[in-house]
Amino acid sequence: MIAALVLVSVVVVLTRGTPKALDASTPAGVVQGYVTAVIGGDEAAAARFLKPGEDTRCKGFESVAPERNIRVALISTTQRETTADVSVSISYTNVGGPFGSPEYASEESFGLSLVGGKWLISNAPWPLLTCHDTEIGP
Repeated sequence: MIAALVLVSVVVVLTRGTPKALDASTPAGVVQGYVTAVIGGDEAAAARFLKPGEDTRCKGFESVAPERNIRVALISTTQRETTADVSVSISYTNVGGPFGSPEYASEESFGLSLVGGKWLISNAPWPLLTCHDTEIGP
């Protein structure tokens, strides 16, 4: 019985596939595209989702290497006329250690601004902050 449950769990995990792509013109879709680029290590693609020069934390900051064992889930989106907040849950899995695979999760928020009819990220949470070379300060 236990072996059957474990087998079903493994099949579910392996077959869940990639998440459904959200509309790229929405705040949640912009965050999804950005997070996908950051986790994939593509800073140039991630930079296309950022409002240029907005996040002052990039001054003198080098991007954090993308986590391999990270999952990001959408919690909520609050959209106003020219700004939006997208809340996500970021889960980290540590596969090392003698006791298996502990997981840690935190709730974080992205700030977005509507610029020229396009949503751009003006503030990304630190665990997913990337600073493209052209935006790094002196």
